[in-house]
Amino acid sequence: MIRRTALAAFAAAAGLFAGSASLADTAIDGVWRNPKNSVHVKIAACGANAACGNVIWASEKARRDSLEGSGKELVGLQLFRDFVHQASGNWKGKVFVPDINATFNGTAVQVDGSTLRARGCLVGGLLCKTQVWRKIEG
Repeated sequence: MIRRTALAAFAAAAGLFAGSASLADTAIDGVWRNPKNSVHVKIAACGANAACGNVIWASEKARRDSLEGSGKELVGLQLFRDFVHQASGNWKGKVFVPDINATFNGTAVQVDGSTLRARGCLVGGLLCKTQVWRKIEG
């Protein structure tokens, strides 16, 4: 059974990557927070043309959900792997959802320098959700 929080976590996670020619040409690097401000992820280059994101802070509830679902501590965990820029302007890569201990495809688009809009689907284009993440200044 897929929990609502797992779907939300997946969509939120997918929302951390968006498009321009390369990571260096975007404002995507930095720290981003999910809509509930329960997870903060640091985005950085991981290879020549890819971006990855690791959790640097999480609420106690988010940490408990991760431990329950995957047995993994959320802080320090890499949720976003090998996000690569697509010709469409989106970034596409793999998203690990610790609540359900599963990895999915994710895409996102950067709306502006401080806003990312993500769309994630858990099952073959079904059970989709879109979320907006905000960049944390400093």
